[in-house]
Amino acid sequence: MLTALRRLLLGRPLPNQLALQERLPKRLALAVFSSDALSSTAYASEEVLRTLMIVGAGGVPALGVAWPIAVGIALLLVLVALSYRQTIQAYPAGASAYLVAKDNLGTTSSLVAAAALLLDYILTVAVSVSAGVAAISSALPLLGPYRVGIALVCIALIALVNLRGLRESGRLFAIPTYGFILSMFVVLGLGIYRFRVSGVPPLPDNAFTVGEAAQDILQHTNPPQALLTALTPFALLRAFASGCTALTGIEAISDGIPAFRKPEAKNAATTLGVMIVILTAMFLGVSYLADAFQLPAIREQAPGYETVISQIGRRVFSGALTPFYYGLMGFALAILLVAANTSYQDFPRLASLLAKDRFLPRQFADVGDRLVFQNGILLLTGLSALLVALFHAEVGSLLPLYAVGVFTSFTLSQAAMVRHWLTRQSKGRVLSILLNGLGAFATAVVLVVIAVTKFNPPDAMPTGLRVGSFSLHYGSWLVVCLIPLLVQVFQKVRGHYAEVWRALQVETAPSAQSLPHTRHTTLVLVPGLHKGIFPALDYARSLSAEAQAVYLELDPAATPTLKEEWERFVEGVPLVILESPYRNLREPLLEYVHEVLQGCEGGRVTIILPEIDATQVTRWWHRLLHGSSSDSIRRTLSSCPGVLVTSFPYFPELGGPA
Repeated sequence: MLTALRRLLLGRPLPNQLALQERLPKRLALAVFSSDALSSTAYASEEVLRTLMIVGAGGVPALGVAWPIAVGIALLLVLVALSYRQTIQAYPAGASAYLVAKDNLGTTSSLVAAAALLLDYILTVAVSVSAGVAAISSALPLLGPYRVGIALVCIALIALVNLRGLRESGRLFAIPTYGFILSMFVVLGLGIYRFRVSGVPPLPDNAFTVGEAAQDILQHTNPPQALLTALTPFALLRAFASGCTALTGIEAISDGIPAFRKPEAKNAATTLGVMIVILTAMFLGVSYLADAFQLPAIREQAPGYETVISQIGRRVFSGALTPFYYGLMGFALAILLVAANTSYQDFPRLASLLAKDRFLPRQFADVGDRLVFQNGILLLTGLSALLVALFHAEVGSLLPLYAVGVFTSFTLSQAAMVRHWLTRQSKGRVLSILLNGLGAFATAVVLVVIAVTKFNPPDAMPTGLRVGSFSLHYGSWLVVCLIPLLVQVFQKVRGHYAEVWRALQVETAPSAQSLPHTRHTTLVLVPGLHKGIFPALDYARSLSAEAQAVYLELDPAATPTLKEEWERFVEGVPLVILESPYRNLREPLLEYVHEVLQGCEGGRVTIILPEIDATQVTRWWHRLLHGSSSDSIRRTLSSCPGVLVTSFPYFPELGGPA
């Protein structure tokens, strides 16, 4: 039944020769690997506005500088994308920051990049799903109280789709991605046209104004007089750092080069170029309309909370166009959920690379039935779901944890590429050094900006956010502490594997005379005497001349009958009866096994467990009727040195006379 259910949910296993067919064409790769970056337009501009709502002059929020900040972020976005195109050309087999840093900067730098990327992927799932649920709850406020539950269900569904395979996830997620792109260009184009022709569209009923939003923030800050009286450079830097979440996901395409169809590097570079054009246009469009419409950005916890995308949609798609608004918000939800899928492609792949290098357990390198790294998928699902639950699916609470890991990996990757070009003589080397050098410098500057602003939050902080309040104050510090901790874990895992390898390494082949001769005793655990026991006794005698049968006496009244039958039917195998007045299977057995081991003087003991093979019974429900204590005994004895435990199945011939 479990096998049938697995096949129903995940599909039939795929053979190795279909691996190439599972790779993605550019049109599907754009949906799979670009959704994270494209979806950031749903919250990046909003984060800039939310930061500017708490600063200004004369009590008026400083929203007028949002557009210049957005232009600066867009320029940085294009620069980083051009730098990653250089990386793709240099590493056509895979341009993960981990691989690039390992090749050029050494092991420690590569592990820092890997730790930052793994944290980034986990946060991408949590942030994207939380933002998607926020988008749909903006359109349907009744869903607001159930945001955490909805987010957890969405994560489970995304994991299930990815467990089915790469190509199936690409086909499924192409419609939301292209639907979001189309709906965004429609709303932005119509919004800019209406603004240019007739000015700012009227506010919908019960909409928050800038003044009301500022008052809402003032009422929920500590201290309440936290609205600054001047727009300081610190405030500008903080708003810029908040908006840099628009850059998340740019590295996804370079990390996922092996998933593209041949020629992999060329297709990846083309897809990256298309993604940057679309992303830059959408981010600038949203920022322009948010600035032009003077949209407020209130707290997520406020009763009237509405995303910036939703506010733009309500103003543009008003009256007879209202159904298009719900279509926009539906696609916004879909793209944000699909954005989480980007991490489901890159996190398992990076974990497999680390596992192959013995920095993570080797199980993460295993490919599952559907040609995906299923262990990495399951780990990502569990960790991201935990984050969503802890931070109550609040985007504003999760984003402070986000940017540090992103820009750490950006900086290390681009710095490694500068080292790469400096050590090679190739055509266009100077231009490559310039692009990657500018990329490394720019991302390093942003990382410093994040350090200055995120690590020293202003006094104006929302209160009553529970775990979310912790992230707003200390989230960036938490990520910075986790990165070296993960590096230590990687090194400990690698050290253990190296120690095991040294212990097992064959230097010279041992001769037969040099092998120690050890005594071998076999113990057959018998619940009584029946036909299934005799083959097990024969097997025990074939392994050792010192074979014994062991009976744990749970019911003393049955012992005399067993002794009589044993003397009558069994020859050559003595029966040992272990008393168990407290009906405990493990302790008497462990004591006896230790006695046998002491008598063997360094020998071995094999425990044979005869048990019915329930898979051979005639009805599926018969299996439920054959409970066994073998598993408990096996767990108890498996930790004993010198003890081997083996199961001996027997097959009853059913269907005879009752």
